[in-house]
Amino acid sequence: MGALIYLNERNILVIGGGPAGMMAALTAARQGGQVTLLDRNRKLGRKLRITGKGRCNVTNDCTPAEVLQNVPRNSRFLYSALSQLGPSDVKAFFEELGVPLKTERGNRVFPQSDRADNVADALVRAMEKAGVRIRTGRATAILTENGAVVGVKLENGRRLPADRVILCTGGLSYPDTGSTGDGYAMAKALGHTVEPAKASLVPLAAEDCCRSLQGLSLRNIAIQVKNQDGKVLYRDFGELLFTHFGLSGPVILSASAHMRDFEHTKYTVDIDLKPALDDKTLDARLLRDFQQNANRDFQNSLNALLPQKLIPEVIRRSGIPPETKVHDLTREQRHALLRVLKQFSVAVTGPRPVRDAIVTSGGVRVSEVNPSTMASRLVHGLYLCGELLDVDGYTGGFNLQIAWSTGYTAGCWSVWDE
Repeated sequence: MGALIYLNERNILVIGGGPAGMMAALTAARQGGQVTLLDRNRKLGRKLRITGKGRCNVTNDCTPAEVLQNVPRNSRFLYSALSQLGPSDVKAFFEELGVPLKTERGNRVFPQSDRADNVADALVRAMEKAGVRIRTGRATAILTENGAVVGVKLENGRRLPADRVILCTGGLSYPDTGSTGDGYAMAKALGHTVEPAKASLVPLAAEDCCRSLQGLSLRNIAIQVKNQDGKVLYRDFGELLFTHFGLSGPVILSASAHMRDFEHTKYTVDIDLKPALDDKTLDARLLRDFQQNANRDFQNSLNALLPQKLIPEVIRRSGIPPETKVHDLTREQRHALLRVLKQFSVAVTGPRPVRDAIVTSGGVRVSEVNPSTMASRLVHGLYLCGELLDVDGYTGGFNLQIAWSTGYTAGCWSVWDE
């Protein structure tokens, strides 16, 4: 990651101050390029600063091959970029920048401070030290002559000359941070194909029962996602949140990345409310609770078992009349309750809009980009990287790893390429 200074200093313009853009700008400057980073926000890395609930899951402590296993779309495209900058390299890079890291469950790597600002600020300081010129402005077009990049046109009409342009404006998620699809439009204008943008790592719209449970957070639950044929597509354990529109929370965001075909199938999320107890153990627990509440109504016997807000819906699904005395419950009724506790099913009607997603799926078609350099195959001197590309991963630090690897690759080759 050290500087390799070249005599032939190129004028390199990076459009987009997110993780991929900052990595590209810093890398190109360290390789000897004359680099300008253009971003529409005065404060760089706005989206990076809110990732991981403000903690920033920097990468995943795994091998490049394991990263590829967690990229469901166009993973082979990333093989070369990951070989140039893999997860271990990213960890060393941030340690070098003075950001101590730690590894948590699922090999997720975070700054020890639990502050995403520390990550973004370290990148800004490193760029300034490397001589990157940072400008505030919005690019509207990439200028070319004879099929080669010559500069960029700004929203105010000004033109900035450039020998190389690295385009990394992100997707459509979190538009308030500046990800409004500008890069898609500029890439299209140059002849690139842009695959339709869809939401990934996004909350889910679901059936009406969720409205009555709005605000309820469930910890230490297990879920499985099934398609309409009953095939299990994904399993997870953790935290879930009921909202006015459906489902959210960490396990739901992860699950959504596996639900990519709403046009052709329906999905169900099955929630195991008591994953630590198998059926036999849970049945014994129910028997003990019922013995202690034998003279109560059924609706008043579940307070030790479930959150108060969840009890009416569980009772409704069990089919047991709420006023039934506990000592009158049959074995079949108890087993009906057990089935609800172990498989609280929610029918998903679709993802929330792409603006609510953590990551955008879709983007510039990767067959039109050289995977070894991130150079456009259509326009000489143009490089594309980050979320702008039609590549996305599951949760766990994989999407930021994609940004670092593709940004680093573009930064290097924008200096090295002839």
